[in-house]
Order: sequence, then structure tokens, then C-alpha cells
Amino acid sequence: MVAVGGPALLSDAGTTLQAFVNAFVGIYVLLILVWVVMSWVRIPYSRTASAVQEFLNDVVRPYLRLFRFLPPLGPLDLSPIIAVIVLIAAAGLLNSLIGALL
Repeated sequence: MVAVGGPALLSDAGTTLQAFVNAFVGIYVLLILVWVVMSWVRIPYSRTASAVQEFLNDVVRPYLRLFRFLPPLGPLDLSPIIAVIVLIAAAGLLNSLIGALL
């Protein structure tokens, strides 16, 4: 049986998977940044703002909770910064691993 595509197909799959990882991490970092800004700025109550805030809390807080062991620096919480750095580093590591395997 002859493999159709062979290495070119694996290379394309690897590139697509790396693009997916980059897009996922980019969107998640953006969600974290929006969550941080919305925690600083108090928006007058509206159903839309409340729904957005609840969505962001449901999506972002479980990941940020992993980094809550860090002590706050006065009024500044460093956990979102560390979480974004770890997320970007993990994406780079995962993309390197995908590139090496495929």
C-alpha cells in the first residue's frame, strides 16, 4: 500500500497544528488581558457587561488560580503576568516539539 502525500502531508499537519496552538494561545492571552482590564475598570451595570464578565471569570479564573500562590506586590497581583509568560513559554515548547516530531 502506498502512502499518499507522505512527508508533505505530515509537514502540513504539523504546520496546521502549530498555527492552531498559536491562535489558541493568542486568544487566551487576549482573554486574560480583557479580564485584567475589566477587573480594574468598573463598568455600569448592564446585562451585556455582566454576561461578558461572567464568561471571562468562567474561562480565565481556573487557569489564573494555579498562580495564586504568588504573593501580591502591594495592590498589584502578579499572577496574570506569570500566567501569560508560562502560557507563551508552553506554546513555544509545544510548537518546538511538534516541529521536531513531524
